[in-house]
Amino acid sequence: MGGEGGGVLADWIVDMAEHAGYFTQTTSVPGVAQRTGATIYYVEIFPEIGGEPPVLALMPFPGEVDVVIASELMEAGRAIQRGLVTPERTTFIASTHRVYSMTEKTAMGDGRVDTQKLLTGCQAAAKQFVGGDFFRAAEEAGSVISAALFGALAGTERLPFRREAFEAAIQRGGVGVDASLAAFAVGLRISREGEAPTQPHSPTPVSLGPALQPLAARVMREFPADAHTLLLTGIKRLADYQDVCYAAEYLDKLNAIRDLDRSPSRLLLRETARHLALWMSYEDTIRVADLKTRRQRFARVRDEVRLADEQVLQINEFLHPRVEEIADTLPAGLGRWLLRSDWARNLVSGFASRGKIVQTSSIRGYLLLYFLASLRRMRRSTLRFQEEAARIDQWLGQICQLAVVDHALAVEVAACQRLVKGYSDTHARGSRNFEAVLSALPALHGKPDAAQRLRTLREAALADDSGARLQGALKEVA
Repeated sequence: MGGEGGGVLADWIVDMAEHAGYFTQTTSVPGVAQRTGATIYYVEIFPEIGGEPPVLALMPFPGEVDVVIASELMEAGRAIQRGLVTPERTTFIASTHRVYSMTEKTAMGDGRVDTQKLLTGCQAAAKQFVGGDFFRAAEEAGSVISAALFGALAGTERLPFRREAFEAAIQRGGVGVDASLAAFAVGLRISREGEAPTQPHSPTPVSLGPALQPLAARVMREFPADAHTLLLTGIKRLADYQDVCYAAEYLDKLNAIRDLDRSPSRLLLRETARHLALWMSYEDTIRVADLKTRRQRFARVRDEVRLADEQVLQINEFLHPRVEEIADTLPAGLGRWLLRSDWARNLVSGFASRGKIVQTSSIRGYLLLYFLASLRRMRRSTLRFQEEAARIDQWLGQICQLAVVDHALAVEVAACQRLVKGYSDTHARGSRNFEAVLSALPALHGKPDAAQRLRTLREAALADDSGARLQGALKEVA
């Protein structure tokens, strides 16, 4: 469970067993959360039967574990992979919420592991499987997930202790007792009765401020109803990213696509609208600084670390900009000169290569990033803006040309924007893949399966960050 309260949960179990007269031992094996797994806490309980005390193990042995508790679904998968869960013996308790692993986050495409497959694997691997969103249950009770999981353990009745013994262990802990007991009760109920079915969420209307009302009226007046939600979300995002005029330019760019897309589904317009909004709000140093200095971010961090009134929060940002990111933030002419000039490039590279830790919770660090964020007013003159604008216009031109002769292929070209994302090395790699995929368009023109083959190229580009699969797929097209 790592930092999610695994030590507290283990201590409660030990305390409860010892008060009931059992020999008990707990050990922990540290892991590296998000990479090789969270810390494993192992507890053995043995009744006092007289004679010599038992020899208790220090580590769980595959096939010999009675109860396994996982605080997140990927951790549940890792427990199965290690052989700790067996259908002949193990009661398996797992929270079904997701905390995405590093490999899932850094994947070129959608690297998320299928949740349903994980749940199916959990049910097949265990003698008894108890699943539920124990994280949400704890949050709603104002407590932590360890309390809800403790309740789920009580609900399975695999340990020889009554509910009162579990609750007494929490009370003896003396910290957050009322909230922990409330979360315990919810976890116990989920364990015994199952989780209540969630109600389907109706789409939340897009909330726009007064400044965007004229653009919202334009969307309603000039664009088909199927695209309204996407377009309203797009103008809200772009006004937040730059300004209202920039959001208006977004609608201007979509006029031609709207006129060319005569399909009943308006798929081309909707796909282009979604990906155009993402591309026009590309990540640069200005955007990163803006997001890191927002009030909502500081509030979110305070909530995540559960900051107490008597505690002081310090937030350190590790910034390691390349010369290219620095040049991208400069006026276009100056940025191009920096990239062409060897001596200037070497000078800036020597200064930036070491990286810098900026404490945004301090006045000095905050003002530094606030100054970078204020450069939004001059973003249109920067090298990065002008280069991205040119690429966007070229991409839209290709979509318009293809929409006349091959609607399906035009939709796939619109979806290729997925390859362009992030900043620094991630953006450079994605841009190279984007250019490589679209370079195959001349060879695909006129072929009946052109759209499918372009989709195959895009999926190959998203499959790995080395580019090997994409190069192999491109050879097949050629």
